[in-house]
Amino acid sequence: MKILAFETSCDETSCAVIEDGRKILSNIISTQVPIHKKFGGVVPEIASRHHIEDVLPVAIEALTEASCDWKDIDAVAVTEGPGLVGALLVGVAAAKAAAWALDKPLIGVNHMEGHIFANFLQNPDLEPPFLALVVSGGHTMLVVVRDYNTFELLGETRDDAVGEAFDKIARIMGYPYPGGPHIDRLAKQGNPHAIPFPTPLHKEHSFDFSFSGLKSAVINYLHTKEMKKETVSNEDVAASFQYTVVNTLVTKAMEAMEKTKLTTIVLAGGVAANSGLREELKKECDKRNFRMSYPDSILCTDNGAMIGCRAYYMAQIGDYANLTLNANPRLPLRGIK
Repeated sequence: MKILAFETSCDETSCAVIEDGRKILSNIISTQVPIHKKFGGVVPEIASRHHIEDVLPVAIEALTEASCDWKDIDAVAVTEGPGLVGALLVGVAAAKAAAWALDKPLIGVNHMEGHIFANFLQNPDLEPPFLALVVSGGHTMLVVVRDYNTFELLGETRDDAVGEAFDKIARIMGYPYPGGPHIDRLAKQGNPHAIPFPTPLHKEHSFDFSFSGLKSAVINYLHTKEMKKETVSNEDVAASFQYTVVNTLVTKAMEAMEKTKLTTIVLAGGVAANSGLREELKKECDKRNFRMSYPDSILCTDNGAMIGCRAYYMAQIGDYANLTLNANPRLPLRGIK
């Protein structure tokens, strides 16, 4: 089964051809990062315009690289949410047009489920059940993947997502969008214990997250230093901030693993590319003999391949959409039990 998958939830226009769920025949990504960098973040209207310009050429390139023709496609998949509504609408319109023209089934995919399923593309032997730590610019959540179409949401952020916090702190420190890689790079050169930033929700026995207080604490620290005209070590700030974030994520994840009795955990989302998070989670998993998985960096970013993978398993249970499918910027996880 060959699926043509569209992803346009934010600032990447991506199309991929996926065969039988786990084989990537092509995965084309046109990024808008250089365009939005000068604005310090994604401008929704600009993102939508560039998706309109790019979506058809990217789809054609994906088919060409996969050595496929339109007629070889068995189903069309698309991210229907969550994301920026204008950006989502471009992909949904393109996918609906393709499905109608080809007379093929249409599959609407949840973007966050796609991030989780990127791990299936990376690890052919990975099977449910497992725990997923989903960390991205817009979401932070712990999800139990019971089977390919059944999920349990254990906890999520109550305010800022972890990726949003990384980008905001980097911007305050003078680094361009996207900020996460800059913080990760600086953290390697700093002292993670130099500044005792507050650990969010560490006294609560829940799997929810909160990063707004931590973000405010870092900003206040920087502003205070500036007012006093004191020297700031960006390396120490980045290392201390990242240490607090990583410690929060890993601690909650390990508690969730113990509670659920699962033995495999996967990282998903853009922040899954953070080296500090990968290293610390791997260290804690090794202590407990847990299996840990994460995708290659290219599959951590928004991409069509992960959407095609998720769509394949939806197709196995006949979970198709009709041509009235619409973008849903606040789409919840499917299959929640």
